Amino acid sequence: MADKIMVVEDDPAIQRSLSALLNAEGYEVVVTADGAEAVQLAVAESPQLILLDVMLPGLNGLQVCQQLRARIYTPIIMLTAKSDELDKVLGLEMGADDYVTKPFSPRELLARVRAHLRRTNLYEGRSAQDGPISVGAISIDEAAREVTVAGKMIQLTPKEFDLLVVLATNAGRVLERDTLLERVWGESLYLDSRTLDVHIRRLRLKVEPEPSNPQFIVTVPGVGYKLVSAERQQQMR
Repeated sequence: MADKIMVVEDDPAIQRSLSALLNAEGYEVVVTADGAEAVQLAVAESPQLILLDVMLPGLNGLQVCQQLRARIYTPIIMLTAKSDELDKVLGLEMGADDYVTKPFSPRELLARVRAHLRRTNLYEGRSAQDGPISVGAISIDEAAREVTVAGKMIQLTPKEFDLLVVLATNAGRVLERDTLLERVWGESLYLDSRTLDVHIRRLRLKVEPEPSNPQFIVTVPGVGYKLVSAERQQQMR
């Protein structure tokens, strides 16, 4: 069965070009130009991925992203104007997994789409037989895509979850920024470190007892990030 992608875009020309591009790659495409309708369609149609324009009439893309994140777990790629740096950061802060700037090349867009769908399909087909990943207070069930911290369930976006899994499976090791971008987003050629920084910040807000003074996910200046090992977490108590 073909993966379903929802395109939320009010420009008719871009709508047509995106639909043609994605259809040619074998994807099923659902299109809407209305933000409020997009929220309803996303729940009803259950797409595997959403391409969401920031500049929409009425309910804008940032508001749509925020409402979608309260309802569904689907990966969201924001479509932003090249000059709108603030929109990129705000989109990630609202829960978007990635962004592509306009005008974008078909190759870049398809690379991002494939990378996100590949990871989504990988987790959907994963068995729970290996059990959860536990690092101190943090427990991750990959098959169910659930995370608990000190026994309390927390809600993560798809990319926040993927990022935490990579950190947890390498607990105690420093992972370089480029390594994290490649392992979590795949096509690092089109990404910058701001995407990683925003996701780390959002992840800390959800898993850290004191996000301003992180104990679990620590920064190693000039290198990258690491998840503190269970032994080290115990020593810090």
